[in-house]
Amino acid sequence: MDLARLETMLFYVALGVYFISMVLFILFFVNKKDKLGSYGRNFVLIGIIIHTLALVARTINAGRLPLSNQYEFATTFAWGIALCYLIFEKKFSFKAMGTFVTPILFLIIGYAAMRDKSVRPLMPALQSNWLAIHVGLAIISYGSFAVAAGISGMYIMRDKFGQDSFFQKHIPDPEKLDDLSYRAIAAGFLFLSVVIITGAIWAEAAWGSYWAWDPKETWALITWIIYAIYLHLRISKGWRGKKTAWFAIIGFICVIFTYVGVNTLLPSLHSYV
Repeated sequence: MDLARLETMLFYVALGVYFISMVLFILFFVNKKDKLGSYGRNFVLIGIIIHTLALVARTINAGRLPLSNQYEFATTFAWGIALCYLIFEKKFSFKAMGTFVTPILFLIIGYAAMRDKSVRPLMPALQSNWLAIHVGLAIISYGSFAVAAGISGMYIMRDKFGQDSFFQKHIPDPEKLDDLSYRAIAAGFLFLSVVIITGAIWAEAAWGSYWAWDPKETWALITWIIYAIYLHLRISKGWRGKKTAWFAIIGFICVIFTYVGVNTLLPSLHSYV
């Protein structure tokens, strides 16, 4: 079997495993059975292992890291969401997070499944060591923001879950949810800041200008500003609760538009489709 076919097979197996994990987490909430949540988490772990093998096959086949076009970024973005979820779940033992994060994960990898998967040579502007640093950090940043959005969605919907023992056990109190979302955003914001800085340095080397107000650059800056406002209001003004949760969700909508919307609707130097 050649590497392209192997990668495609592994990719679709990972997609299927992530779908199963999403279904298990939804059933976990509906049927209120702890084992389903554990199975859902384990399927995410299995999915990311298979997904990693698919990315390794792509890397070997392309002779470079899979970070240069819409399909490659989408699949690595999904991988980053899975990784960030597993890190947060491991650290905070918060299985219910998967009920809100895995649908985001599945939507992103589903988007990747609809893109052209052919391997093409890098355009000259991308033939740089900055590619791995800049795009790799963007994947971790976006993955952190996805986790924050999922937790914030849970915060907003928390009152609708009822007060029985199952939800009290698996849904942290509002203060805990708020703190988890804050931690994810703080990590994502740090990485996004470095993404913008490295992007400016790379742009100067590739195009002779640190900043050209390209649509992708502009929307990345808008996203950065939204999360900067969130952090400022939280730290200096003591904002908590649903207001900050909505900020987290709006910020992630901007993340999605920066990636999908700009590439689909606006001409950009960053549209490598």
